[in-house]
Amino acid sequence: MGEEIPVDRRQAMNKKSLAALLTAFVLAGSLGTVCLGATTETEASRDGDVASSGDTGITIGLPQDLDSSLDPYQITAAGTREVMFNVFEGLVKPDKDGNFMDAVASSHEISDDGLTYTFTLRDGVKFHNGETVTADDVLYSFKTCADTTVNSSVASALSDIAGEKADGNTVTITLKEPLSSFLSAVSSVSIVPADYTDQASAPVGTGPYRFVSRSVQDNAAFERNDDYYGKLPQIKTVTCKIFEDNNALFTALNAGALDMAFHLTVDQTKNLTNGYKVTEGEMNLVQALYLNNAKAPFDDEKVRQALCYGIDVDSILELTEDGYGAKLGSSMYPSFKKYFDDSLTDAYPYDPEKAQQLLADAGAQGLSFTIKVPGNYTQHVDTATVIAEQLSQIGVTANIEQVDWETWLSDVYQNRDFDATVIGFDAAYLSPDALLQRWMSDDATNMIGYSNPDYDAVMKKAQSTTDDKEQTELYRQAEKILSDTAANVYIQDLADFVALSPKFTGYTPYPLYALDFSTLKLA
Repeated sequence: MGEEIPVDRRQAMNKKSLAALLTAFVLAGSLGTVCLGATTETEASRDGDVASSGDTGITIGLPQDLDSSLDPYQITAAGTREVMFNVFEGLVKPDKDGNFMDAVASSHEISDDGLTYTFTLRDGVKFHNGETVTADDVLYSFKTCADTTVNSSVASALSDIAGEKADGNTVTITLKEPLSSFLSAVSSVSIVPADYTDQASAPVGTGPYRFVSRSVQDNAAFERNDDYYGKLPQIKTVTCKIFEDNNALFTALNAGALDMAFHLTVDQTKNLTNGYKVTEGEMNLVQALYLNNAKAPFDDEKVRQALCYGIDVDSILELTEDGYGAKLGSSMYPSFKKYFDDSLTDAYPYDPEKAQQLLADAGAQGLSFTIKVPGNYTQHVDTATVIAEQLSQIGVTANIEQVDWETWLSDVYQNRDFDATVIGFDAAYLSPDALLQRWMSDDATNMIGYSNPDYDAVMKKAQSTTDDKEQTELYRQAEKILSDTAANVYIQDLADFVALSPKFTGYTPYPLYALDFSTLKLA
């Protein structure tokens, strides 16, 4: 990544035009919440000093506040989940390479037929409230997670459980049928105490850091869990400073008030003046113009395809990311490697004439609709701005309505009261299901109302097969169906940049949403 992407300058806006449009739209809010992929490192200017955190503390800037509820089974924002990664753990958890290692469990076994999973609990693991983890706590956690509607892909995997049994320090789970992604889903089941009722405001888990306090729209504080069963982190206290927008965060960073900040833009990294080490990666999300397939005009496949041809994705990458980021063609991003079908990125080459013809065929000339976008996600607003300008060239009016995050969750995600939106969806756990299942007809998180019997059938077959080669091909078939039917206009996996004070080292990117405090240490 990082190579400049060629664009047709006759069709694309220039940077000055984009800046003018952004000013006209009165941008408000911060950069979207993201995760990182493989990284390279560059050095910013070494003039000046950065914030001192003493021997045991670090201050990290966050471009948006945490969710109002910190209950692991009620968290909706990926940015909250990546911070709370330090507080909550499952029986197993992913490492930086995407492999699963035992966590609250000291070991696990999978039967030859793939139906029985046996987990042996690690001796003496304590919750942050001092209670010892028991098998009953594990069963409670699985039941609570299975009942949630927030993370339906995990809940769906747990719905395949035929029976659970606790015997001393052993938990045995039996499935109705083999499910290759089940261990991935298990990693997302946060183990919590069964008799604790204040998770929303004072969360308690087993992770290397314990929650201390929060002040809404100001900060969240964490401290090292000295009772942690694993290697103790070097950094004792972590203060997450909340900023109302990305510009305010960058100002504080450049003034040396922060030790670390992430989700920076390319332009911001070029203007750093305090010697921060900058790590480049990808956000590991699917950014798209998501279309409400359940209502006119986007219940018409021709109209959706017209937008696909009428939007120049290469130009968007160039204008918003200076050519960084990875072009997408469906609901899958490159970190999923064999599941990612690169050929789909060219399924809809920029063709304004074809777009106009499809609109005419659908009787949709003069189309007008609203893109409802969360204003605190700067890069999504940037993308929406470029899309609106491009669509105007084919006679389509796209009005941008910026809303706050809570309004977006309510109007768009929950009530489906929208025409279109620009947002990024991440994988809650390391399985293609985490990205693809939400578009199945009966999925609770299918906010676009996509309904395709062929897609449902392919997905169900992919989820049930135990043959790796067959499963990979089936997931790729599902991606192609989304592309062929233009379920959405797929844009990119955004580039991401993290700045770390030279006084610290150890930042570790993950292939999913995780900001790991425990690997940070003094340089």
